[in-house]
Formats: sequence, structure tokens, C-alpha cells
Amino acid sequence: MGEAVDLGGVFHALSDPTRRRVVERLGQGPATTSDLARSFDMALPSFTQHLGVLERSGLVTSEKKGRVRTYRLAPQPLEDMASWLAAQRALWTRRLDQLDAFLYDLKEQQ
Repeated sequence: MGEAVDLGGVFHALSDPTRRRVVERLGQGPATTSDLARSFDMALPSFTQHLGVLERSGLVTSEKKGRVRTYRLAPQPLEDMASWLAAQRALWTRRLDQLDAFLYDLKEQQ
């Protein structure tokens, strides 16, 4: 695995529905700022702030050619988040299985 991802920043970035929609859209392929902004009913400066949060979190990258900035999804933070969530799910599944076994044993002893 490459550079460590700040999962707190990733979760923060994804906590906003506008930013989640941008990530979903970029999952279909790269898009320019204006292409992305077209789907949202907000002023461009407000929308570009959302793009800045996504870029700082590492979820997206951008490239500027002339006056056009194109954004792309960066998969590593999402992969790291998915790995973390899978580990949490495994931990809690194991704990709940242990609780289930304990409660079953407790019921059998009665």
C-alpha cells in the first residue's frame, strides 16, 4: 500500500451529500468543473469549495489545461476506507457471534 490515507478526512469529505454525488459521478469517468457543477443548484464558488474538500481528502485529483480543470476519482482512499470498514464488520460479527453463543449457553443452563 502506498501513502497513508487520512480516513478522518475521507469520512469528512463523504459526510456531505453534494460531495458524495460528485464521487458517484466521477465513478463514471473524469469530468470538468463545469460539467460537474451543472448538476447542482449552487453558485460555482460554493461548488468549487466542495471540490477542494474532495481533493484535499485525496478522493479526487485534478489537472488544469488552459482554463479547464478536469477531476478524476482517486480509488486508493475508497479502497482504504473499504478495508477499514471490512475489518470493523469482522470485529463486530465476531463479537456478536460470541454474545449469541454466550446467551445460548446461558439459556441452556436454565
